[in-house]
Amino acid sequence: MPGTRRTLESLVTRIAARLMPADAASHVEVVRLVLRDLVEQLGVDTCFLRYNDHEIGATILVAEWPPRENVPDPDPIGVVYFRDADPVFAAVEHLKEPLLAGTGRAPYPVVESPDYSERVFAASGWEEISMVAVPLVSGQVTTGVLGFVNEGGRPWTEDEVNALTLIAVLLAQVQARVRAEEDLRRAAYEDALTGLASRRALFEYLDKRLEPGAEGPVGLLFLDLDRLKALNDFLGHDAADSYLCRIADRLAKGSRPDDLVARLGGDEFVVVLDGPSSMEEAMERAEVYQDAVGASVALGNRTVGRGVSVGVALGTPGEVSSASLLSRADQAMMVAKRQGGNGVGVFTEDMNEKGKRRTIIEMNLRSSIDDEHLTLEYQPEIDLRTGTILGVEALVRWNRSPLGVLQPGEFVEVAEATNLAGELGEWVVTRACAQLAEWKREIPDLRIIMSVNVSPVQLVSMDFDSTVRSVLHHHGLVGSELCLEITENVVVGDLQRTKDTLRRLERLGVWVAIDDFGTGYSSLGHLKALPVDTLKIDKGFVQNLEHSEEDRVIVDSIVGLASSFGLQVVAEGVETVGAVKQLLDLGCTRAQGFLLSRPTTPDRLRWMLQAGSVRLPWNTDTWAATRSVKGRPPH
Repeated sequence: MPGTRRTLESLVTRIAARLMPADAASHVEVVRLVLRDLVEQLGVDTCFLRYNDHEIGATILVAEWPPRENVPDPDPIGVVYFRDADPVFAAVEHLKEPLLAGTGRAPYPVVESPDYSERVFAASGWEEISMVAVPLVSGQVTTGVLGFVNEGGRPWTEDEVNALTLIAVLLAQVQARVRAEEDLRRAAYEDALTGLASRRALFEYLDKRLEPGAEGPVGLLFLDLDRLKALNDFLGHDAADSYLCRIADRLAKGSRPDDLVARLGGDEFVVVLDGPSSMEEAMERAEVYQDAVGASVALGNRTVGRGVSVGVALGTPGEVSSASLLSRADQAMMVAKRQGGNGVGVFTEDMNEKGKRRTIIEMNLRSSIDDEHLTLEYQPEIDLRTGTILGVEALVRWNRSPLGVLQPGEFVEVAEATNLAGELGEWVVTRACAQLAEWKREIPDLRIIMSVNVSPVQLVSMDFDSTVRSVLHHHGLVGSELCLEITENVVVGDLQRTKDTLRRLERLGVWVAIDDFGTGYSSLGHLKALPVDTLKIDKGFVQNLEHSEEDRVIVDSIVGLASSFGLQVVAEGVETVGAVKQLLDLGCTRAQGFLLSRPTTPDRLRWMLQAGSVRLPWNTDTWAATRSVKGRPPH
């Protein structure tokens, strides 16, 4: 039955609360519950939500309540193309105000459309109907419509339509959030250029295939195109990208339905063969791919061809990790490459030099977590508008290892696998806080935040927050001077323990940032549930920002997500002035990267902190104007 103003206000409030936790995985079911509430409250026969797809020029049914018992096939109201639509459905494309169709009374335009009535009759069997449609609008674009259909006439009051308009605004916000989340998920699991599986998707699939007790051996092929750089230099990036897409298409078409084909990046591809594999079968498949890739490709008025070097390796589930199997196939590929390319190499145990290197790291790391062997370098975080130093990130280096200087990528994973992550992490936090305290003594008015990377093992340990509290107290720092950077894998791993630890850190005043955001998959619900302050955009989306529209869309989505949740956003890997201009245009003003400053020693950074700013290559006037600025905290 029609609602009074008070009941309508209560309805809007209840629906807003129901929509709050909706994300990509749950939003359709949540919308159905919302539609059910509307049907019950307003006393209408049916309610529906449709989204506009302007790329294909159609309106698509997302949800309806109650569900129809006998849905025709094809459904005449499932997907309706605007070019073929009756006046009512055609109006949905650019609708900006509520619209009434059929019979009934309302303070809004009424459209009489026999074609619309016939379409609804074909879908529902109702002969005489009244319908009110309220648009979902984002900016100047109509993104969908919330509709109500009643068999026979029904009056619609102005209060009711106003309430429905507010509900449509809420639904449009959910729609935008879901699209942003889906963009991020697609970026994480799908290669942007070729549409093949991404690196992350590959590793997650391999992890499952190599679990103890899984069917094996698992066959893996590592493909590296020969001399692609020459093609790139001669014909340009666009031609090289077109070539890669054509090759990716051949790999996908030449694979079996349950094979996984992924692009690692650049000119490297991986195929994981479905089911148990023998070396003979894997070799045969490698030769098939070699022939397919080697065939010429027409690019405009030119015909080009490249060979491919293929590495073959088998892994027994429970005995080899995803990274190790991939490394084995990579080593085998390099053998084929060194033999002139366009060949197939097979992994053998005598290639396992990298495995020996890892063993050396494992044997020496435990005794090397101290000031004598490890050191920290620091990379500043910069305000792109002024050059002001807002904070620094501590980056650990193993300078005195048996293998020479090692970057964290070579030993942090080993530390996590050998239960040394807590000890290593405590050393980094302690040393970084000691360094900040030293800088503050030398620069009394210094106000920056020290950022430290935290491993998943550290974060879920029972006493991590106590360790942080003790370190801060020992060095005379407050929690708001420390930011802990976690990865998305931490967020989606042990969510409850992560939440508990972060809540305790929040009470200390410690900031939390999600590092490499966009490469993993943390839902909007996770972002809302956890006390996160900052999203750090992965450098993979930043480094090619000025040339990649897809990267620009992803960065725009992340900035929008951050804004909607009240979070700060920082871009990593800024290396070009063009990327800076794109970031500023998208509303991201904080960044790190080689263009601004490479990671550097404490002494070198001390000079920068005393100046308070860095020279901005794109704005030479900024340097003189900001030399006296001593920095400010980024939060």
